[in-house]
Amino acid sequence: MNRRTFIQHTALTTAALAAGPVSFGKTAADFPVVREVVGKRNFRSEAVEQTIAAVKKGINNPELAWLFENCFPNTLDTTVDHSMVNGKPDTYVITGDIDAMWLRDSTAQVWPYLPLMKQDKPLQQLVAGVIRRQARNISYDPYANAFYKDQSKVGEWKDDQTDMKPGLHERKWEIDSLCYPIRLAYHYWKTTGDTTPLDADWQAAMQTVVKTFREQQRKTGKGPYKFERRTAWATDGVPLGGYGYPAKPNGLICSMFRPSDDATIYPYLIPSNFFAVTSLRQMAELLTAMKVNAPLAAEARALANEVDAALKQHATTTHPKFGKVYAYEVNGYGSYNLMDDANVPSLLALPYLGAVPTTDPVYQNTRKMLLSDENPFFFKGKAGEGIGGPHVGVDMIWPLSIIIRGLTSTNDAEIKQCIQTLQKVNAGTGFMHEAFHKDDVSKFTRKWFAWANTIFGELILKTFNERRGLLNVQ
Repeated sequence: MNRRTFIQHTALTTAALAAGPVSFGKTAADFPVVREVVGKRNFRSEAVEQTIAAVKKGINNPELAWLFENCFPNTLDTTVDHSMVNGKPDTYVITGDIDAMWLRDSTAQVWPYLPLMKQDKPLQQLVAGVIRRQARNISYDPYANAFYKDQSKVGEWKDDQTDMKPGLHERKWEIDSLCYPIRLAYHYWKTTGDTTPLDADWQAAMQTVVKTFREQQRKTGKGPYKFERRTAWATDGVPLGGYGYPAKPNGLICSMFRPSDDATIYPYLIPSNFFAVTSLRQMAELLTAMKVNAPLAAEARALANEVDAALKQHATTTHPKFGKVYAYEVNGYGSYNLMDDANVPSLLALPYLGAVPTTDPVYQNTRKMLLSDENPFFFKGKAGEGIGGPHVGVDMIWPLSIIIRGLTSTNDAEIKQCIQTLQKVNAGTGFMHEAFHKDDVSKFTRKWFAWANTIFGELILKTFNERRGLLNVQ
């Protein structure tokens, strides 16, 4: 099974749907228990449980409190497999309904727990285990996006025309797959001061990251990676012998796939290149602070500067309505793809990733464009508005895009609108989903998608800490 799923209908009655937003009542007692029962939870964090209790006590919106209690711990409750291997922590993290570990999702799923690590050593060990396993996966194959726990397992995509091998779920080359593990390691260190997981194995993985990014600048050829798949889904394969459409070498890094696992149209995926700049600089800072591998730190810093300079030259164009904006994809020949996809890294998410400041005027112009009908994947209907993408088709909005909109906004009214929409589109399930139809919240994909659940918890917790009053409106 891959991420492409069919729309599922919840067991809501016609009368309930006709009544509008789903709600079981106005007090906490009116909401059914849907969180995994205590005895079946994969991991317990005392700090997470205390946070849930504080948020539930601190807001008077019972449905929102219920959603937070269900969603925020969902990664720990249902997706982590944590153990000690040779005296070192090891953590395998599935996405939810797919038994595979994405480098991207596994970082994003534990990300909201990082601020709680100082008060919860077992939680810190769990995150350290994610860092170690990610490093091992990168060294095994830096071009793969998703891995199995068992390196001998042969998966359903074994016949893909690429250098497929056991232990890989999918081998779709996505720049962000190598950025997210750096983001996790860097902020783990910033939060705890601990460099124990950033050992020789991790440093070897970082060497591989830089090597792979250099290969995919494609300055002297197409590089070692290609990918083809026999499929009816056009976005699941890469054209022209698996190397993609031509791109003129200019210092940017090619990405054959987006973070949605959909193929790019133009190989220079701009939000992912921005993410690479941030990640390479974080890598260099980490290596320098640890006083190890100064040549690699220098190389990472030089590559970041090169990509940054290329972005300044090639990432923007002028929109007739919004002025200077960031393109989603370019090819170096002057072609631009103006759109955004809900999956992160996205143009909308650039401040969330530390790639540009929220106040950046080009970002603000771009944001206005993305949240309008000038973005072909911005959908607006009876159920709400937000960004989707080709992955599950037109008119399907991803809660992830609404969450990112809230996390990158400084406007109370906009944040409130995002939260109210998210509260409504859970469709009575108590959880977020991959996508929902713009006119009918009962039509959604993926009942169990831990990234969407946990990042929703991140939005609610951030709002609770900074703008608590926005959570108290029923």
